[in-house]
Amino acid sequence: MKQGDYFKKSNCRICESESLKRVVELTPTPPGNNFLKKEEIGNEEREYPLELYFCRDCYHIQLGHVVDPSFLFQNNYTYVSGTSSVFVEHLKNYADYVVNLFNIKPNSLIVDIGSNDGTCLKHFKDLGMNVLGIDPAEEITKIASSRGIETINDFFSESLARDIVKDYGKAKLITSHNACAHIDDLGGVIAGVEALLDDDGIFIMEVGYFVDVFENKWFDTIYHEHLDYHTVNPLDKLFHRFNMELFRVERVSPQGGSIRVMSQKKSGPHTKDTSVNKLISLEKELGLTQSKTLHNFEHQINQVRDAFIELISNLKKEGKSIAAFGAATKATTLIFHFQIEKEDIDFIVDENPLKQNVYSPGKHIPVYSAEKIYDEKPDFLVILAWNFAEAIMKNHKKYSDLGGSFILPMPDPKIVRNQ
Repeated sequence: MKQGDYFKKSNCRICESESLKRVVELTPTPPGNNFLKKEEIGNEEREYPLELYFCRDCYHIQLGHVVDPSFLFQNNYTYVSGTSSVFVEHLKNYADYVVNLFNIKPNSLIVDIGSNDGTCLKHFKDLGMNVLGIDPAEEITKIASSRGIETINDFFSESLARDIVKDYGKAKLITSHNACAHIDDLGGVIAGVEALLDDDGIFIMEVGYFVDVFENKWFDTIYHEHLDYHTVNPLDKLFHRFNMELFRVERVSPQGGSIRVMSQKKSGPHTKDTSVNKLISLEKELGLTQSKTLHNFEHQINQVRDAFIELISNLKKEGKSIAAFGAATKATTLIFHFQIEKEDIDFIVDENPLKQNVYSPGKHIPVYSAEKIYDEKPDFLVILAWNFAEAIMKNHKKYSDLGGSFILPMPDPKIVRNQ
């Protein structure tokens, strides 16, 4: 059902079933990454429904509404992998690990879907590989190209995959980090992977793991760019649809908890290990094959919201000043669902230069560089980028030494004072 620049998804992205049930309803938001320049404030900002639907047939969890991806990813898109030292280190370790684990030979073609600024591929290039990135965000791909990482500015698809085979040959490794949860035509991506992959090649995608979101109540990873909330059970079925199979799944730490899903063509050389079925069993034990479990998840989210609102309200009544750290996309979900206004949070700081001297979507809270913390010395700093909380508190120990305190909003809102 098309509604201007978004539409309601009527079938499951994994198995194409139309047996979908709404299980979580959050506050509608504008696109979470659409930070505004001062002169853009006052322009129309659409807010879109933010609801999770559960597939009764394959147990996949997905957003009920899809916003036009050209607006989400080709309009002032500002997420840059290289600005997070934690994530840069993760990608370097990942490249070393994968090359050693699968004995990938120098000069092999490695393709990254959603390659962003080329940070991941740079590590593979340093290991002697031929690399090619694919990303739809024009300004970000220019950054990658300037760093010597050849990048195609486009959305990945089966037709693009076949063009790449003609120009570059087959890929020994196709990789993707936190991009495959952003793509509406997920089946088309897997079909493209199957077309591009060498017969003994490997496709590895890292995506957020809904088990971690569920157990920690990290609901703010639900936003318009994230169309899917992955578990292993449905993914196993998806790959089988496209002559592929999962053979190994690892739980890894980035983005608050992710899975590294390793797959190959059904004729591939790797034996399926026990990790796949172990995680499928865990998902069943947690009740993630039942819609009532997800309904209860919504109730838990709202309990966290109410506790956070009470905490902030009490601090403001005491006359305390409050700022926030991290202008991440997920911060928009948290700010809207937690009913945070400009009167509650004086400003946000972020270390990404593209997210400085702008204003947050919808609420128009100003965003500055981290130096603003030391200029203004707020009493409290809410860590919106909670997945990097430990690194943020360590890097800004000076702030706590000066008497400031951090607030962690989830899984249970709490104040962290100077030790």
